[in-house]
Amino acid sequence: MLLGAVLVLLLGQAAPASAHAALRSTDPGDGSLVQRAPRHLTLTFTESVGLLDDSFRVFGPDQRRVRTGEAAHADGRADTARAALPGKLARGTYTVAWRVVSADSHPVSGVFTFSVGKRSATTAQVDTGPAEDPLTDGLNDAARYLAYLAYALLVGAAAFALLCRPADTSALRRPLVWAWWALLGSTAALLLLRAPYEAGAGPGAAFDTAALARTLDSRPGWALLARLVLLVPAAFFLVRLAKRGVPRRPAVLATGTGLAVALALTWAAAEHASAGIQVPLAMTSSVAHLLATGVWLGGLVALLATLRGASADSLTEVVPRFSRIAFTAVTVLAVTGLYQSWRGLGSLDALTGTSYGRLLLGKLATVTALLMAAGYSRRWTARIAAPAAAVRTAVPERVPQPVGAPLVKPEGPGAPADEATAPDGVSDTGGASEPGGASEPGGVDTAAGADDTAGAVDTGGADARRRSLRRSVLVEVAVAAVVLLITTVLTGTLPGRAQAEAARQAPAGTLPPVTQVMVPFDTGADTLAGRGRVQVTVDPARVGLNGVQAVVYGADTGLIVVPEVRVTFSLPSRGIGPVDARLEDVGGYWGANSVNLPLAGTWTMKTTVRVSDVDQVTVAKRVRIAP
Repeated sequence: MLLGAVLVLLLGQAAPASAHAALRSTDPGDGSLVQRAPRHLTLTFTESVGLLDDSFRVFGPDQRRVRTGEAAHADGRADTARAALPGKLARGTYTVAWRVVSADSHPVSGVFTFSVGKRSATTAQVDTGPAEDPLTDGLNDAARYLAYLAYALLVGAAAFALLCRPADTSALRRPLVWAWWALLGSTAALLLLRAPYEAGAGPGAAFDTAALARTLDSRPGWALLARLVLLVPAAFFLVRLAKRGVPRRPAVLATGTGLAVALALTWAAAEHASAGIQVPLAMTSSVAHLLATGVWLGGLVALLATLRGASADSLTEVVPRFSRIAFTAVTVLAVTGLYQSWRGLGSLDALTGTSYGRLLLGKLATVTALLMAAGYSRRWTARIAAPAAAVRTAVPERVPQPVGAPLVKPEGPGAPADEATAPDGVSDTGGASEPGGASEPGGVDTAAGADDTAGAVDTGGADARRRSLRRSVLVEVAVAAVVLLITTVLTGTLPGRAQAEAARQAPAGTLPPVTQVMVPFDTGADTLAGRGRVQVTVDPARVGLNGVQAVVYGADTGLIVVPEVRVTFSLPSRGIGPVDARLEDVGGYWGANSVNLPLAGTWTMKTTVRVSDVDQVTVAKRVRIAP
């Protein structure tokens, strides 16, 4: 019932979408000149979008903000955004900054312009508001990472207690309590930070009651609220689970599985899986992936806690069970991870040509290191399980002995001392002895052999094996934390498939107001080509692959031919660059079609113009690259 309610709550509004909304059209159109002032601004997107109180910011020809009506969906269509304009607008060029929330919960923004009556003589740069607040983004990312860690530990420790069946679960109480409180706190923080994260505002806006109410009316807000509600029955379940000797009935296992699946759905319903192609399959895969991550990585922490205080004998059954469960979890991770990678990338080129693809490669490398550490742990697991297997295989067979048959004693250093003989000549094992102690071949003292086999099991190295396994698992846990960190970053990164789709849409309205930069140069040479200007066009001037074209004009404003034009991009604030555009002379201008700019921000573009073998100059300009 609880799982069904969560499914209805979270999936009721889920619809096929394209992960990170792309702007399809604007009315008025970007760069258009209209003779009569429009009554509304209307934006149409490739998927349904959520609206904010400040979804539209309109600036007039005097760079002052124009008051607009409240943002709403046009004609009830979820893929549109509309705001009313004042009845009278002055003649000139208007700048519109917009910001909405795409179906996968990430904010999307852009800028476009239109003119009424005439175009303004100059288009000044206006402050259209922050695209993001670094502190809010940092706190939001930290809370998301903590939520992933807490969920993995919560599910992993619970699964370890139920499936591996350690004799004493007291060592798991502290991890379970910490994970529950961490998941509660991080979810509450995400709920409060949701409004400022969407609006690009500072964390102080988290306590705005109106903004919080708007968050609770959105699908991401519903998902976070559902997670908080689910933590209540989860607390009662964990209290019972932490008790010593908890029953492992099918009903208990089914309840725990249902709670784990329902919690995983709160992530799947509000992130990449809820938008794009094959939404039902993607959400199923996402839930399975998150569950397997928790069972394996959280189970490692539970194993680490159990290894600390458990006796060597109690581990001989628990450790092999976890090894088998972990192998199953890794198999599920491999299958679901392969599907999610295909769905997010869309093409092999996106694996190296997009930020999402490069992060995915980093995660793959880290998971490979984790599997290597896991393989090392499995060797120690086999050694811990070996003594128990040796005892089980050493079950003695009682061989019937004829009356009067002599006793054959085991040989070797571990052989017991001579058996005492009863006064009537019958040994205490039930066999008869010849006078003088002579024995006939054929008798075997199987009881003595069994005791000797059990005593031959090496118990002295059990503690050493346990310590070695603990060190190996500790390495796995450390690498697993890095894997979860990369996963957190991936869930907030534009997928390669969505980036390609947005590029195919290529509406002018998603571009920054200036994509052409005039770069004046003067090499000092006293020729028409010695000085002039270079018109550099960056298209579409947004994160990902861009085209760059450079046209060189001489001192007389006519086109000129020069031996070389080179353009590089750097982002000093992030330590990126220089990225060489590698321009080629394509006849009349210089161009390149695949310059990858991986991050949004203000980049430094350096243009080098060489007009002869000895005369060249480099000029730096700043270019804004949009998300």
